[in-house]
Amino acid sequence: MHPLLIALAIFAFYSGFAQADDADTLTIDGREYTLDGVDAPEIDQACLDADGEVYLCGRAAAQALATFVAGRAIRCEELGADPKHPKRRTGQCSVDGVDVNRWLVEKGWALNFEPSARGRFKEYEAEARAGHFGMWKGCFVAPQDFRHWRKHAAKLLGATCPADARTKLFPDDPKMPGGCEIKGKYALRAWPHLGIYHVPSCGSYRRTTKPDRWFCSEDDALAAGFRSSYTCWLR
Repeated sequence: MHPLLIALAIFAFYSGFAQADDADTLTIDGREYTLDGVDAPEIDQACLDADGEVYLCGRAAAQALATFVAGRAIRCEELGADPKHPKRRTGQCSVDGVDVNRWLVEKGWALNFEPSARGRFKEYEAEARAGHFGMWKGCFVAPQDFRHWRKHAAKLLGATCPADARTKLFPDDPKMPGGCEIKGKYALRAWPHLGIYHVPSCGSYRRTTKPDRWFCSEDDALAAGFRSSYTCWLR
């Protein structure tokens, strides 16, 4: 094999101990990977449990992933740049021979996500749905529907969805996940962006009393399609 091809083959993979940043993002020695082919709930996304009670499924999914990879060596195949997060790469990752991307779908903490999945995880999603695993034991909407705030159009998923599920899944006053204090508000005037975000030092932060979203970083807000408030530019 040509030396250049050997080098490319070597650097197509990266190994080390990982930290779960959210439900589908891993950091290995400073290198950030978005798990390819799956879509997991956002940190601030609400779901309903089997009793119809609200819980932050994005936080629960992230914790499940963090527990699964804790103290174990991860191997990730780099598949290219993440188009929404310039600092990240997309990756197909494994730990002790277990496909992490597939594991998330099997446990009900992520969905098969097209077109990048190319159908790889559809059967595992079906198994999680049939077994009522993870999010499937209650009621939820697909992460992409939550991100675009499709309150009236999103398909309700899961084993049990009460009559007031849609109101609970798209709350007017969502809970703030710990450490995620940036406020996001959907706004038509933000076009072509989905909305506007406000950090605590913004003049508009206190005035934004009922945010639609909570973000853990400005990078997350930008990747979600939000722009900074104009009052933030004066910092």
